[in-house]
Amino acid sequence: MKRYNRKKNIRWNTMKILVTGFLLVIVTGAVLLWLPVSNQKPIEFFDALFTSASAVCVTGLVTIIPQTQFTLFGKVILLILIQIGGLGIIACVTAFFFLLRRQITVRERMVIQETYNADSIGGIVGMVRRILIGTFTVEGVGALFYAVQFVPEYGLMRGIGYSIFHSVSAFCNAGIDILGSDSLAKYICNPLINITTMLLIILSGIGFSVWYDVLGNIKKIRKKEIPGKWWFTRLRLHSKLVIVTTLILLAAGTLLTFLLEYHNPDTIGHLRFGDKWMASAFQSVTTRTAGYSTFSQAGMHEETRFLNILLMFIGGSPGGTAGGVKTTTIAMLTLTCIAFVRGGQDTECFGRRISAQNVRMGFVTVVLALICYLTGTTLIAVFEADKLSFLNIMYETASALGTVGLTADLTSHLCRESQAVIIALMYIGRVGPVTIALLFAGKKNQKDRVRTLPTNNILVG
Repeated sequence: MKRYNRKKNIRWNTMKILVTGFLLVIVTGAVLLWLPVSNQKPIEFFDALFTSASAVCVTGLVTIIPQTQFTLFGKVILLILIQIGGLGIIACVTAFFFLLRRQITVRERMVIQETYNADSIGGIVGMVRRILIGTFTVEGVGALFYAVQFVPEYGLMRGIGYSIFHSVSAFCNAGIDILGSDSLAKYICNPLINITTMLLIILSGIGFSVWYDVLGNIKKIRKKEIPGKWWFTRLRLHSKLVIVTTLILLAAGTLLTFLLEYHNPDTIGHLRFGDKWMASAFQSVTTRTAGYSTFSQAGMHEETRFLNILLMFIGGSPGGTAGGVKTTTIAMLTLTCIAFVRGGQDTECFGRRISAQNVRMGFVTVVLALICYLTGTTLIAVFEADKLSFLNIMYETASALGTVGLTADLTSHLCRESQAVIIALMYIGRVGPVTIALLFAGKKNQKDRVRTLPTNNILVG
C-alpha cells in the first residue's frame, strides 16, 4: 500500500509540475515579449501574453503579426517558447540537467516515467536523450530543406533564420510564422515547402514512441533478425493503431477537402489539378494541430470547415507535439462501439484486447474535452453578441482546444474577454483536460474495496 501511495504522490506531483510549469513559462515569455527590446512598435501586455500562450501551447493563433511586430530578439524569444512548448517542461528540464552533467535522481526518473507513461524507469533517461536528439536532428534536416527555398529568396542570414524558425515551428506543431499575415499561402504551389512542412508535422504528430518502435524493427530487419514482411506485425499495438488511424484520417481529409473545395475560387478552385491535391493534402495534415495554411480558412465552404473542426478535435497522436483528444482515443472508442454493436464484451484490435481502464480513460478524455469545447464556444458566442458567425466561433475554439492555430480570420477581431477564453482553451489543450480535472479533484484516491452498494440499471438511448 505504501508503494501504491508513493506512485500516486509521484503522479500528483507530476501533474502539478506540468500545470504550473507551463503557466510560469507562459507568464515569463509574455514579460519578455512585452519588453521594448522585443518589439518594433508598442505592444499591449495582453497581446504579448496571448502570443506567449500560443507559442508555449504550440497553437499558432495570434492577435498581432509576428513578422512586423517583433524585433530579432523578440523572434528568438518566440522560437525558444515554441521549442519549450513542443518538447514539454519535463524534457526541457531534463535537457538542462544533461547540459549541467547533473545526475538524474530516482524520484526525477519516476516523474519522467509518469510524464511519458512509460512501463518502468529503466532506460527512461536514455529515452529522453533519444527524444531530444531525434527532435533536433529532424528540425535540422527540415531547416536544410527550407533553406533551399528561403536562402535564395531572403538572403543568406535571413534565409537561414527563417529556415530554422519555420522548421522548429512546423515540427512542434506551433504553426507560428514570421513571413507575414498569410501564413504559407504564397507557397501553395511549391512542392518543396509543402512536402517539407507536411513531413515535419506528420513525424512529430505520430509521437516519439512510434518513431523508435519503427526504427527498432527496421534495425532488426537489417540485422536479419526478422523478415522484412514482419516490419508492421512486430510493432507494438499502440504504434499499429497510430499508423493506421493517422493514414485513414489523412487520406479521408485530403479526399473530402479536394471534393468539397474543388470548384471554390477562394481556396483551391483556381489551381491546377495536381496543385489541388497538394493543397488538399496540406490542409488535411495541418488540421492535425499544426496551424499553417496555404489558402484562406475563411474562404472555405461551411461543410469543409465543419470537417476541419472534427479533424482538429481529434488532433494527432499521444507522445508527440500534437494536441486534440488523440487518434488512438478516437480509434479505441470506435472499436468499442463496433464491439458493442456486434455483441462483444471486449475492445479488440490487431489480435489484442484493450483494457477496460484504457477505454474508460479515453471516454473521460473525450467527454472532458467536449465540455471544455462547448463551454468555450458558448462563452465566446455570448461575449460577441451575434456579431460573428457561430460556425467561425466553433472553428476558432476547436483550433484553440486542439492547439491547432487555424483561424477563419477571427482571432484579432475578438474582444478581450473572448481572447481570454481562447488563452484558457489553448492552455487546457496543451496540458490536457484530464490533467486539469485530476489536479482540481485532488490526490485523494478511492481504495479498492468490495462493492456494497446495490446495483441498478437506468434507461439508455
